[in-house]
Amino acid sequence: MQARIKNPAVTVPGALEAAQALAASATHAGIPESTLQMVELRASQINGCSACVDIHSRALEHLNESSERIHLVAAWREAPYFSDAERAALALTEAATRLADRTDPVPDEVWREAARHYSEPQLAALVVAIATINAYNRVNVATRQITGEFVDQIARAAIPHAA
Repeated sequence: MQARIKNPAVTVPGALEAAQALAASATHAGIPESTLQMVELRASQINGCSACVDIHSRALEHLNESSERIHLVAAWREAPYFSDAERAALALTEAATRLADRTDPVPDEVWREAARHYSEPQLAALVVAIATINAYNRVNVATRQITGEFVDQIARAAIPHAA
């Protein structure tokens, strides 16, 4: 396997730094790091981004999440390992990632459930985190970026206390 081109986030001046700054902004709202990583993992699973699935799975490992929780993010509805707040974040992630799948992409009930668990600044941060990971996924999938040994370093950097 080989990428079509070098990663555009690295090639386009300032793109990587801008994406990293946007992603980092979502970490200041008081949402648990593990929830943000699960959100990023779930969007990456939906979008088929192997590099991001690898990164965020490893980041969850560095946060000492159980293998059951990491492996079952894709089946969170049927798994007993997630809190109601995490479920709300994952439902919002799926809705905001699959925008073209329905006429009302983010239904009121999904939003209301998320709003029950997160403050307005936290909801804003979740939306920013979801949008950012979707941008990363689209860049990586379009150019067929390949996961590899570099991923663990990125995963550690994604977790402030694990770096």
